[in-house]
Amino acid sequence: MTPSFASPPPERTLSIAQARRAWIDGERPADPLAAPVEPWLVRSWQRCLAAGHRPRQHVSFDPVSAEQAQRVAERNRALVTAARPVLDRLSRAIADTRYFAILTDADGIVVDVGALPSGSDPAARHARDIARVGVDLSERAVGTTAIGAALAEHASVWLHRGEHFFDDTSIYSCAGAPLFGPRGECIGMLDLTGVQVVERPELRHLAASSARSIENALVQGHPCELLLQIGWPGSVAGTDTEGLLCIDADGGISGANAAARQMLHQPLGGRPSLHCNDLFALPPQMLFDAARRGDAVLEVPLWSGLRVQARPRLARQPRTGAVAGASAPRLRDVESALIRKAVDDARGNVAEAARALGISRATVYRKLGRGR
Repeated sequence: MTPSFASPPPERTLSIAQARRAWIDGERPADPLAAPVEPWLVRSWQRCLAAGHRPRQHVSFDPVSAEQAQRVAERNRALVTAARPVLDRLSRAIADTRYFAILTDADGIVVDVGALPSGSDPAARHARDIARVGVDLSERAVGTTAIGAALAEHASVWLHRGEHFFDDTSIYSCAGAPLFGPRGECIGMLDLTGVQVVERPELRHLAASSARSIENALVQGHPCELLLQIGWPGSVAGTDTEGLLCIDADGGISGANAAARQMLHQPLGGRPSLHCNDLFALPPQMLFDAARRGDAVLEVPLWSGLRVQARPRLARQPRTGAVAGASAPRLRDVESALIRKAVDDARGNVAEAARALGISRATVYRKLGRGR
């Protein structure tokens, strides 16, 4: 087991201290290489300084108003639904590291959290400070973090302890990756954070790959007539490197994941009226016909001269393993199931489960009573 409190290697601490003196305190070294730091980190520090912040200011992790929290919840319902299975898997993957997952919207407001470290030690308490639905963890509220940096840079990041702008947040280490919706817009980010734990820069890759899984789930749930899975010839179906395209009845592209946008050389938030005819050197009707025939794979030529292998599926067709005619679960049943899971994760400690969910113990008892 990883200890709850862990000091970074001396050379890492020294490197961070030199960078802070150079870029925050203004003590420029004679040798610029003496204080190496990621360019995105310098940009974040500079934004904090420009906003009038100073490192020793106290940071309070305040939730937004109840009215705003309700609007945020409604606006991000699809994101939370798509992310929940991924958060569950992440919680199992990082359970022994005392890191935990946080999901935010595009403004840095927490919309969901994974399982938190248990116990009453300082690390667990500091985790609960930030991992609460409705807390504002944006750069403007808490300074430099993986959350603010990922949202500003639209790229995955890793930062450790003193690389945070404020002294109050220097107990955290975090990895973050942005999340993009089916239309290419940034809709939030996924954060993996630990409190005074061993530095784990490899979590940057885990955060990024998990973010792609959430994006793929959003694309697969996006309204369309045809879902087209694309890959380079010989690629394996069902991986995170597979492209996903949502096609409407007229052949218009209504959504895509990051892999598809990269494969087809379409920038994020690309052309609003993109059509199959702009991408593929064959009529879109051939894709619909192949899906109706049940063709597993076909080769599709691109105008560039390249070819991709495509797996077309009519969106109304049930997925493999789906039960025909199965009804969607009721919202209150899903709610009760989530609360029961939180209580189980807390080993029956209702108070701890309530804190993790951001609700009162009375609400937990009432909801579980209704769910029986």
